[in-house]
Amino acid sequence: MKQVSQADQLKQLIAQARSEGLRIAFVPTMGALHSGHLSLIDQVRTEENFVIASIFVNPLQFNDQSDYENYPQSLGVDARLLSDRGVDVLFLPEPETVYPETPNLISPEDIGSNLGETLEGEFRPGHFQGVLTVVSRLFDLVTPDIAVFGKKDAQQLAIIRQMVAHQLASGRRMPLKIIAGETVRDEDGLALSSRNSRLSSEQIEIARTINVALSSCQGKSVAAAKTEAREILHPEIRVDYLELVDPESFQPVDDDYTGSTLALFAGYVGDVRLIDNREISIKGS
Repeated sequence: MKQVSQADQLKQLIAQARSEGLRIAFVPTMGALHSGHLSLIDQVRTEENFVIASIFVNPLQFNDQSDYENYPQSLGVDARLLSDRGVDVLFLPEPETVYPETPNLISPEDIGSNLGETLEGEFRPGHFQGVLTVVSRLFDLVTPDIAVFGKKDAQQLAIIRQMVAHQLASGRRMPLKIIAGETVRDEDGLALSSRNSRLSSEQIEIARTINVALSSCQGKSVAAAKTEAREILHPEIRVDYLELVDPESFQPVDDDYTGSTLALFAGYVGDVRLIDNREISIKGS
């Protein structure tokens, strides 16, 4: 595995790979890697793909400065994990490489999306603007044919897909396929997250009630599902939202809704903010 930090170094490696008939597969990360990240690598590691992973902790997507400053970093371990997994290039850009001048910020409104106004957009003002801006810049630098993002960040995945579709329609970007990776969980169902490393053993047990609560929504009416889920959540969890939404619009479903939905959670265990979701079926009340 090669490690590069400069855009021109990366460009040369990509040109060589394309000359050999390979597709560019991209896995962007912020480091502190776990099995969930590695599962994304596995999805695109084929003989036809030249796999590039990036590690860049993007300051623009943190509305809480302390969250940015405390974000876990473990570059040496991460590099070994990626190399062992068969990644071809680890891209480690400096901020000035990603943002060589004042960033050209991309807001959800710029791509015709209303996803920036609800859920994560409501509780983390400016978050999706930071996500869209950095992902678009990384796409510019890596020029991938395929990029993969985890389903745990369901709203993020949806809004990135909207951005790519908007950029394709406007001629801003060449064809790019966005692949969704399944959420990876520990043996007790807790969704893996880089932030889990900041939890004590007692807090890990508290956090495990999140998955139990979301899973309990299956087969119930909207009202009953939300009531029972909140009762299951550990009382020390500070909830930002626990909502049942349409998987396409991310708008809350009506009480008489029947069908597939996403049960979404965001909240704090101690001072660590966690998110999770489950694809479930709801029956009308």
